[in-house]
Amino acid sequence: MTIGVGGVSPQQALAKLCKMTDGVAAISEDEFNQRIKRAQELMVQHGLDAIYVNAGTNLYYFSGTRWFSSERMVGAIIPAEGAIEYIAPAFELDTLQGYMAIKGQVNTWHEDQSPYQLFAHLLDKMGLKQAKIGIDESTPFFISDGIAQAAPQHRLVSATTVTAGCRMIKSAAEIALMQRAKDMTLEVHKAAASILREGITTAEVEDFIDQAHYAVGAPKGSYFCIVLFGEDTAYPHGVKSPKSLAINDTVLIDTGCQLHGYNSDITRTYVFGEPNERQRQLWQLEQDAQLAAFAAAQIGTPCCEVDVAARKVLENAGFGPGYQVPGLPHRTGHGIGLDIHEWPYLVGNDSTLLASGMCFSNEPMLCVPGEFGIRHEDHFYMTAQGPKWFTPPAKSIDDPFYLA
Repeated sequence: MTIGVGGVSPQQALAKLCKMTDGVAAISEDEFNQRIKRAQELMVQHGLDAIYVNAGTNLYYFSGTRWFSSERMVGAIIPAEGAIEYIAPAFELDTLQGYMAIKGQVNTWHEDQSPYQLFAHLLDKMGLKQAKIGIDESTPFFISDGIAQAAPQHRLVSATTVTAGCRMIKSAAEIALMQRAKDMTLEVHKAAASILREGITTAEVEDFIDQAHYAVGAPKGSYFCIVLFGEDTAYPHGVKSPKSLAINDTVLIDTGCQLHGYNSDITRTYVFGEPNERQRQLWQLEQDAQLAAFAAAQIGTPCCEVDVAARKVLENAGFGPGYQVPGLPHRTGHGIGLDIHEWPYLVGNDSTLLASGMCFSNEPMLCVPGEFGIRHEDHFYMTAQGPKWFTPPAKSIDDPFYLA
C-alpha cells in the first residue's frame, strides 16, 4: 500500500489536525492605499482617465471592500488623479460603509433610479469630459452596456492593463497569506489520503476534506474540491457519475481553501494499493514535466516558454502533440491570488515576461482517456533569483507526502 494512504478513520485523522492560522496578518490599509497609487500610475502610463472596478475581487483588491457582484451595480470609480468614489444602492449604504477599508464618498441610487446615469454624473463631477474609461474586465455586460448608453461621450475600454498590471505582481503580504493557505491544504491532503478505504465514495472524501479545511483554520472550509478514482482521473475536472474507490485505483484529489481571500490550490495523484508499471511510468513522466516547467520559469522568460518546456517532456515520450490527448490538453499553469485563476497564464499564447512577485500553479496534467490521468499541482512564485516553490512536489508514487 502507498505510504500514508489508508488505515486511519476520519475521526482519527481530524483529531490530528490543528488550527494553522495563528499569526496570520490581513492586508493592511496602507497596502490598499499603495495599490490605488500604483493603479493611478498605470492609468497615466496607459492614457486612462479613470477605471471602474465592480463588486468582487477587483473592488476588494483596491479598496478592501468585500462585496459580491449581483444584479445591482456596486463598485467604485478610481480616477487617475483624485479620490476614489463608490456607487451603491441607497439601502445598502450603511452596510457597505461597514465593509470599506478605504473610505470614500458613497454615491447612492434608489431602486427606481439608474445607476448608470449616476455613473455618468460622477464623471462630470470629476471633471472628466470625453474621457477614456477603463471598465473592470469582470464587470457583467448589463453594467458595461448600461454605462455605454448613459455616457456615450466617453470611450470605454478594458481596465485589464491596470487591474492585471497591479494584481499579477504580489506583495510580500500576499505571498505570506498564500503560503499559509497552501501549507494548510497540504496537511488536508495528507489527512484525506489517510482515510481512503475500498468502496469509499468521492462525496465522502469531499465532505471530509471540507471538515479538514475547517479544522486547520480555513474560515469557510474548502473553496473547491475535486476527487476522482480510477479511469475518472483522466478527465481534468471530473465526470458526471464518479466511481467509488477500488483497490489499485489511481487517486486524484485537487482542492484548496481561502485565507483572507487568498487561495490555495494543490493536486496530489497516487495509487490506492500497489502501483503497476504503467502507473509508475506516467506518474514520473508527469513529474518530469512539472520540474521542467519550474526550471524554465526564469525572470524575463515569456510565460509561453514555460508551457513549451513541460509539453516537450510529454511529447518526447510520445504524447500529444500540442494540446491533443493522450497528453496535456490544457495550459501548464495559471496565476493565482484573490482569484484562483488569474493573470498571467503559462500557456502557448501568453507572451507576458516573468517578473518577481508573479505566482503560478504548475500542473501539466497527463491525461490518458480509457486508462487514468496524473496531475501534480504545486505553486511557485517568482523571486529575483528565479522560481521558488510554495509547496514541494510530491516525493514519489510510493511516498507522495514524504512520510518515510
